[in-house]
Amino acid sequence: MATERIASWAVNLSYSSLPPEVIQAAVSSFYNWVGCAIGGALHPTTTTASEALSPFFGKPTSSLLGQKGARTDASHAALLNGIASHVHDYDDTHLPTIIHPTGPVASALFAQAEALGGVKGEDFILALVAGIEAECKLGMGVWPKHYDIGWHITSTVGSIGAAVAVGKLLRLERTPMQHAISIASTQVTGLRDMFGTDTKCFHVGRAAQNGLLAAVLAARGYTGSLQAIEAPRGWARVVSTANNVDEQITTLGQQWEITRNAFKPYPCGIVVHPVIDGCVQLHGEMQAAGLSAADITGVHARVHPLVLELTGKKTPQDGLQAKFSVYHGGAIGLVLGKAGPAQYEDAVVLSAEIVEVRDKISATADESLGADETKITVELSNGKSLTKHVVHAIGSVEVPMTNAQLEDKFVDQVSLVLGADGAQAASKACWALQGSESVADIVKGF
Repeated sequence: MATERIASWAVNLSYSSLPPEVIQAAVSSFYNWVGCAIGGALHPTTTTASEALSPFFGKPTSSLLGQKGARTDASHAALLNGIASHVHDYDDTHLPTIIHPTGPVASALFAQAEALGGVKGEDFILALVAGIEAECKLGMGVWPKHYDIGWHITSTVGSIGAAVAVGKLLRLERTPMQHAISIASTQVTGLRDMFGTDTKCFHVGRAAQNGLLAAVLAARGYTGSLQAIEAPRGWARVVSTANNVDEQITTLGQQWEITRNAFKPYPCGIVVHPVIDGCVQLHGEMQAAGLSAADITGVHARVHPLVLELTGKKTPQDGLQAKFSVYHGGAIGLVLGKAGPAQYEDAVVLSAEIVEVRDKISATADESLGADETKITVELSNGKSLTKHVVHAIGSVEVPMTNAQLEDKFVDQVSLVLGADGAQAASKACWALQGSESVADIVKGF
């Protein structure tokens, strides 16, 4: 039975059984999550949620990252850090399923770890891996039918991953862990229709909060169905028209999904990355030839069909909508030669120069292309053209971001919130997760 097998595996998982590459992947995932959470801390979506909910805050046990010492209860910290970590769409991606796995799990886990106090880095890593593996295996079990129906898979599996992680930290036995999974699974969160709005990142925060709630309830003896995942009216059959969950969970502890986690070089839907990557390269070639965006007369991109399905917004009106616009991604790549959080600010999205180039871009779905591949042609006013074939975009499994690139990304976004010195200090502290005697000490001061 799936629920019992996931629970048993998670309960029996030990730190000594984690391969070195899994531990490193967990540290990198945590590092990237902190950077994204701090980077999104002052976004209006995050601050609006914090201000609206502040009358309900409880005992201040856990940090609101990026808010320089601000604390609240673990439940609200999980929610708000989850929102912040996803608001720029800059968080990690499990490439086989496009789940953003660390946001829901780490947001819940870190809030509870701070509330408990004295949690060692190794115990945190172990719980993080347990949660991410559980959520990704379930995601693979219902992919792609679950997503095609309209569920936001990051949050629908994220609450279960968060429950497993917090349950592991609380040292739940098998049956209570089953109950935690059950309580999380009944709190299904996230509709794809919310993409491009504040509510998309609320999904991640809510999944973290739901998972935390599920584990804490189960630890006190609260019960749910012991077959919540696989029952005829259980999670897997209700949320998807087809599933192979039983098959996927047989590989728990053999094929480590966290090692297939990728980190984004650009803060938008990952399917846009090949176009941005190619356009940034073309920007450099144009500059070298003495050309500028003013010389562009037309741009055509051939892309994987999922690109137009997920990011086909032709005329985005703000930064959140632009994250789902392959046309905006191409325009900022060609005009500005970069695509960080600053290039997704509302003012940039609506700027005349960006809009002019964006309107010259067309895209065609090509089923022969991979999800991280594109072919771009730029027509120029001198009658010539430039072409670029991106076989694998940066941030893919084949072309992963290096630790140095990940650190540049971390410092770039965190500096906007904490300043240059604060960003460097935060970076150093987060890389030291594995040897930490108390993970709560990592975020002191930021």
